[in-house]
Parts: sequence; structure tokens; C-alpha cells
Amino acid sequence: MRDLRNSVVVITGASSGIGRAAAFAFAERGSRVVLAARRAEALADLARDCRKLGGEALAVPTDVTDASAVEALASAAYHAYGRIDVWINNAGTGVFGPYQDAPLDLHHRTIAVNLLGGMYGAYAALPHFLRQGRGTLITNISLGGWAPAPFAAAYTASKFGLRGFTASLRQELRRHRDIHVCSVFPAMVDTPGLDHGANVSGRTIDTGPLVYAPEDVAETFVHLARHPHDEVAVGWPARAAQVAYALAPGPTEHLMGIAIHSALDRANPAPRTHGALRAPLGDTPRASGGWRARKGVPSARPLSVAGAALVGGAALLALGWRARTSSREYPQGR
Repeated sequence: MRDLRNSVVVITGASSGIGRAAAFAFAERGSRVVLAARRAEALADLARDCRKLGGEALAVPTDVTDASAVEALASAAYHAYGRIDVWINNAGTGVFGPYQDAPLDLHHRTIAVNLLGGMYGAYAALPHFLRQGRGTLITNISLGGWAPAPFAAAYTASKFGLRGFTASLRQELRRHRDIHVCSVFPAMVDTPGLDHGANVSGRTIDTGPLVYAPEDVAETFVHLARHPHDEVAVGWPARAAQVAYALAPGPTEHLMGIAIHSALDRANPAPRTHGALRAPLGDTPRASGGWRARKGVPSARPLSVAGAALVGGAALLALGWRARTSSREYPQGR
């Protein structure tokens, strides 16, 4: 679809962060957006804002961990507009901290939102795509689907699973030339997600300096709706993680472990919180988490020459570590 005007786009996790930015991005292009999240009032306000931008909007309060609710979301979109052109699985959450320190229900909720929510979305959207003979499924995964994140074990499990699920689904549908399954892997993004996720580490979480705007990911969704691709990274750190883990998974795990442990050692104490996993928070819905403003970070950081060099550097570092480790484990003559 080169022209997105009047296209029907379903977005889960739409009330804040990347989902909110995506709702605005498609509404500005005249799309009919179907907005899903748990907070009904926030969705109603968002729908009004989308209409002001020139798009049509339908708010459908939905908990993506409820398969029947996701099916009802698809039905609402179809009955309102007669078709579904793009379905964006965007809802996500996480638990940060030592795995054993978080209540088990928070890990379960993370898997349910991230992995099962994406699977339920695909299960609801695909029958419409197959009947229409076309459609684009976009799943927001994260660099956590390429390289494991220490102290986010359930999150990593869900994202690895989500990448495998979408890759498998893509091959199932390969004979349907006009049905596309796209996976998006953003680097760290400036959203309220760190506040909405659970933090049982007892330490303050910091995004670090390499943080992208939610609008960067939203524009990637728009691009994929027009020009579908299998897997797309947003931000060079995500690409670096993909290359490094593909070439040298063991060393990459070690480097990430060292980095996260070091960051936690320097972090300030913070209260333990369960975020919005068990129930929505009452904060003001917004796309940005305010991290870039506090750090003075530009709103977009494309893969520049410097970024490409760092991608190559990460791969070379991982390969060098692997070579040194192998020489120690298997000395010559053995």
C-alpha cells in the first residue's frame, strides 16, 4: 500500500509509548486506526486526537492476554470498516531484576502480554487476511529478541519466542504473496515503558545515552505498511546486537552481562515496584518517557557512518573474544 489513506490499521498497546506514536503517525496519513489497550478513557481521548489529525479512529478496550478479547477486537475492526489491512502487535511489558526476586505471576504476565498477546493477535488477524487475500502483520519485538538481556529473563524468553513465532509464521504463509509478516527490533526507546514495567532490582533503571524516539519506531511501522520487509532493526545498537550475537553468541552474552552488572553497581537505590503489570497505572498517557529531554539526546539517530563502524566494532570485539577464549580452552597440541 503506497497510499495509506482509508487503510484500516489495528494497533495494540496504543494508549502510550510507541503505540501512541504509531496511532498519530497513521492518523496523519488518513488511516482508519483501531486502538487497543486496557484503559478505556485513555483510548477515547487518543481516538479524539487521531480524528483531529485527519484519520478515523475506533477505541476498543482490550487486554491482549485474553484471547477472546483480542478476537473481539478484530471483529470490531471488521464490522466498523469491512476489512483489516495492517495489524500491529505492539503491546509489551517486562520485569527487571533478579529472576527469583520477582513474584512468579509477574513473569507469567510478561510472557502472556509479550508472547501470547502477539500470538493471539496473529490468530485473530490472519483469517481476515486470508479471506481478503492480503494484509500485513507487524510485530514489535525489540533487540531483546536477538540478544539476551540479563536481569530480564522472562522478557528475553518472550522476545526470543516471539521472533521464532513470527519467523515460523512467515514461512507458513510464503505462498500467499500479498500477506506479509514483519518483525521490528528497536534499540532502547524513550517511552514510559520503564515506569510501566516491574522493577524488583532495588536500583534505578537508566536508558543510557543511546535512546531513540518512539516516533522513530512508529515511522518504521508506516514504512513496513507501505514496503513490507521480514525483519527490521530500529537503531544501530539493535543491529550491532544482532550481528554480534549471530557471530559470537557466548562472548556477546558475557559482554552484556558485564555491562548490566556494572550499570547496576553504579545505580542509585530505588523502591521495588510492580509497575502496571497487575493493573493499569493512573499516569497521563504519553508517547515519550522524557528520557531524551533529560539527557539532551536528539530525537532521531539513524544508522550513520559512525553507527555502522560501531556495528562492525561490536562484531569484531565478539569475534576477538571468541578467538581468545577458544585458544585458552583448546591450546595447540591437544
